[in-house]
Amino acid sequence: MSPSEHRPSIDSAATAAPSHSSGDAADGRRQKSGGGRAKEKRRKLQVDPLNPSQPKPPPVPPVQGNPVPGRELDVPGEVTRYPNTWAKIRNFIREPVAEFLGTMLLCIFGNGVNCQVVLSTNRDISPMSKGDYLSISFGWAIGLAIAVWISGGVSGGHVNPAVTLALAVLRRFPWKKVPIYMLAQLLGSLCGAGIAYANYYHAIDIYEGGARTVPGTAVLFSSYPLDYLTNASAFFSEFLGTAILVLVVFMLMDASNGAPPTGLVPLALFVTLLGISASLGMETGFSINPARDLGPRIFTAMVGYGKDVFTFKHEWWIWGPVAGAFAGGLSGALVYDVFIFRGAESIINTPDAAARKRGAHARHEQRPNPAGVEIV
Repeated sequence: MSPSEHRPSIDSAATAAPSHSSGDAADGRRQKSGGGRAKEKRRKLQVDPLNPSQPKPPPVPPVQGNPVPGRELDVPGEVTRYPNTWAKIRNFIREPVAEFLGTMLLCIFGNGVNCQVVLSTNRDISPMSKGDYLSISFGWAIGLAIAVWISGGVSGGHVNPAVTLALAVLRRFPWKKVPIYMLAQLLGSLCGAGIAYANYYHAIDIYEGGARTVPGTAVLFSSYPLDYLTNASAFFSEFLGTAILVLVVFMLMDASNGAPPTGLVPLALFVTLLGISASLGMETGFSINPARDLGPRIFTAMVGYGKDVFTFKHEWWIWGPVAGAFAGGLSGALVYDVFIFRGAESIINTPDAAARKRGAHARHEQRPNPAGVEIV
């Protein structure tokens, strides 16, 4: 056989050898890949410490927008706001209920601290005094902070008709919600006063000898100006305090003016009310909230204080805690929006004819959810 006839068989053997070795390499890669997947599977199947024989399933991947990653609501599927009939009902009432609860808590803390500080001065009630005027300032400030914390993310945490009216007039808060909010705030303050009254019922009996007098212990629930104040001075005191409060509220809603994070808004309001009460509250009792005064006033009339709660000092409640607070709130809000706020949310920054012709408008500078307030 010639060398040329040998060559094909050599070439054939040479080509067969690489084919065999490549198959072995492929098998090795498959084994390595299979081993890697097994390791990854073992890594994902963590052992449950309470039941080592039963491995835990891998964690559920978070779904975008889910507030609580890793829980059952992360499971893929339709997400609905109305999982049952009650959820549909709740959706319609949650905002006014939040305002109701917030204002109720405000009055429980506020009326409660008034009762504790004043009634504890009677030694038949308490062996020692339980606080002073600073305690009252702190009690109301804490009540406001808690009220806004519990209602802010739902209704906006107004808990004050003066705030609601100012937002409706200047920031396009829906007018259809204004009477609902105000009614909820009034009923909440009435119930809050009733709870505080029930808690201190026997102490009030001892303090007044079973009677109910105005201002007497009625001052523990609503505001009554000092005797030497003229009507104009008392009005101005309520006007000034409410104007400062609402001015600060509008500042806290301004995203371009160093407003604190949403969760700290109640803390800023705590400091604000503490300052107002400690500096400006002596003369009228710093009502600065029509609901916080009128709700408890109605309640005291119902439980034996009589019509004097309304006729005191020439119907003080109308032009002081109501008219003074509303006027002050609108004034404080107007000052801020006219001179400081640049956002499109305010009617002050509504585009004029020339701007509309160019399709121009102010940018949005109100925080999308400043303690819950939303433009709906």
